[in-house]
Amino acid sequence: MSRRALTLLLSGFLVLALGVVGALQKVPYVVLSPGPTENTIGEVDKKPVISIKGRQTYPTKGALSLVTVAYQGGPAAQIDLLTALRGWIDPTVAVVPQETIFAPDRDPKEVEEENTVEMSNSQDSATAAALNELKIPYNMVVSVVSTEKGKPADGKLRKGDEINSVDGKPAENVDVVGDAVKAHKPGQSVVFNVTRGGTKLDVTVPTIAGPEGQTLVGVLMQATYKFPFDVDINVGDVGGPSAGLMFSLGILDKLTPGELTGGKRIAGTGTIQPTGEVGAIGGIAQKMVGAKEAGATVFLTPADNCAEAMKAVPDGLRLVKADTLHNAVLALDALRTGKGNVPACDAG
Repeated sequence: MSRRALTLLLSGFLVLALGVVGALQKVPYVVLSPGPTENTIGEVDKKPVISIKGRQTYPTKGALSLVTVAYQGGPAAQIDLLTALRGWIDPTVAVVPQETIFAPDRDPKEVEEENTVEMSNSQDSATAAALNELKIPYNMVVSVVSTEKGKPADGKLRKGDEINSVDGKPAENVDVVGDAVKAHKPGQSVVFNVTRGGTKLDVTVPTIAGPEGQTLVGVLMQATYKFPFDVDINVGDVGGPSAGLMFSLGILDKLTPGELTGGKRIAGTGTIQPTGEVGAIGGIAQKMVGAKEAGATVFLTPADNCAEAMKAVPDGLRLVKADTLHNAVLALDALRTGKGNVPACDAG
């Protein structure tokens, strides 16, 4: 056998060996890639994404699409080295350490439950924000979904407790309650006034330090709203809070005459507060790719994500800065009519 043939044979065996090792070697990373998009004024599995009963609705056109990030990996299904290497090469995906998605001290089932609750909270907050924009009144209470085993709230707060106040401060929404807890130093106590079985009572709960030093009690909460009509949102197997802005816009489009989109394919992302503030999200680069692949030409971008988004925006996708629901509506009006200001993302 010639030296060249022997070299090629040995190289082939080496490549094969590396491939086998790469396919078998598990690594603690997660691959993030563009996920599916859903048109909030369209349908999923032949069912409207947003259904409204008890209130007049109006026809819509175009698309107001939410965007998602798909992930591969995690503690229960770690990816192999080859998958990670392919991800590092592909500019449309991101490979991140596993602990950035799955905290080491968290049960994956707890994370999944939290994502589900966050999506439910996001839908309710989106409805509340849309009704606030339209000045339609409603009622809201913050209730306990569950407590984390072994954490201070376990055995003190109960599922179904309605939180009226924290240290005397009214529980206006879930974030207000969370901020009231975080305002304490670990080791201090928090006084929750709750309604349990029709009776109001004070429950004192000590606090502890979380994995990143934050103050917590170990309670999962949900805002329970009482709206004057039914708004049902159907998005299938999608979790997390980042679709809030697009849900609100979809609800507004259905509740008002005319069309927000002007027939265009609009996509976007952002958490939403009942008061209409739009918050930052993760995976902006992958979400923009998903939007472009779905045919969107305009991407509504949370103001705090603008600088990051500008570094990775696909060609042909126009970034529109959205800091509040009201301003997002004004931007869509300006895009549709050609009149008024369309706020653009900037690098600042």
